[in-house]
Amino acid sequence: MSANQEMGKIVVGVDGSSGSIAALKEAARMANATGWWLDVVACWNAPTSLVVPYALGSVELEEGTRQLLQDTVTSTFGMPLPANMSTTLVHGQPRQKLIEMSAGSDMLVVGRRGYGGFAGLLLGSVSQACVAHAHCPVLVVNTGKEADGPAHDQ
Repeated sequence: MSANQEMGKIVVGVDGSSGSIAALKEAARMANATGWWLDVVACWNAPTSLVVPYALGSVELEEGTRQLLQDTVTSTFGMPLPANMSTTLVHGQPRQKLIEMSAGSDMLVVGRRGYGGFAGLLLGSVSQACVAHAHCPVLVVNTGKEADGPAHDQ
């Protein structure tokens, strides 16, 4: 890469689940091997049933997701955090925001929920949408076991 070209960029979506942590570790390994930038992204959104309580300030979804993002990168890498890494907190549906963020990126990395049996043959809704619609190559990391964490999958 010449001095006038930008550094490559890998975007990885995290939600605190074991699948997203595996994706984060793989994305970091690839970023270190290529010398690319790693942008760790967490998305927060108020479900329809919580819109009114959120608007009234009784639900702290944004701050909870911000803390989850920080805890995830700190527990994965320790301190100090890698010099080639940034964290981004975005408001919106994970599949939509990750697809948007894939534009201008060299790779999008997401985890996959493992459910076993027939359901295990299927990608989750976020990973499936990313594979179908991302603007760059997508790596879906499978942990090989049932993933835990929030209801939406990465």
